[in-house]
Amino acid sequence: MSGLKGIVFDWGGTITPWNEVDLEDLWSVAAQMLAPDHEIMLRDALVAVEQEFWKKSAETGGNHSAHLHDLLRLGTERVGLDIEDAVRLSAVDAYLEAWTPHTFARNDAAHVMRELRAIGLRIGLLSNTHWPREWHERILLRDGILDLIDERVYTSELAHTKPHREAFAAILSRLGVEPSAAVMVGDRPIDDIAGCRAFGMRGVLIPNDYVPKGDVKPDATINELSELLPLIKSWL
Repeated sequence: MSGLKGIVFDWGGTITPWNEVDLEDLWSVAAQMLAPDHEIMLRDALVAVEQEFWKKSAETGGNHSAHLHDLLRLGTERVGLDIEDAVRLSAVDAYLEAWTPHTFARNDAAHVMRELRAIGLRIGLLSNTHWPREWHERILLRDGILDLIDERVYTSELAHTKPHREAFAAILSRLGVEPSAAVMVGDRPIDDIAGCRAFGMRGVLIPNDYVPKGDVKPDATINELSELLPLIKSWL
């Protein structure tokens, strides 16, 4: 692949291994802080709101994005609770802190990114997320990879999520790389691989048994990030 200039990574399930989590446990932390007398009712509402968000995003081909603050506001409104903004902000932090044990990067992530940068490639991150940017950046800094990623795009700041073409356009425009000169690495056949290929990129899949498969054929499949290095070098 002559002219290859950029590699875009997904985050959850790709840079960070997939973790099965219990949304009830995670949202319970926020619900208890927001409304201890109505914890279960609010927890269930917040879980439902998040599940509905991801379902709608999938059903509309990424034409639906949101921020975590939007989900929290909708959940509290759904159960008729009027909660001050300051308390809601604290609940967001509590919810995200509960995610912390599930967010550590793969052991080989930093090495792979350094090697890709060493051969002159621009590195990007494109994550389907409703989390605030600052939380993702905090996690990437903790894992020693924040400065290895040239540009980072979070769909919580966009009107669209993957597989919508505007999500891929956002990261490639910031990288200054044309689709034909870029590769997407992700664990979701529909969001990552079908989305990037429809935009003119190549797609490398890291299989994940817990996500929808779809009828999608990646350009390559790897099981570990370290396998990406010889693959990319063979495309140069």
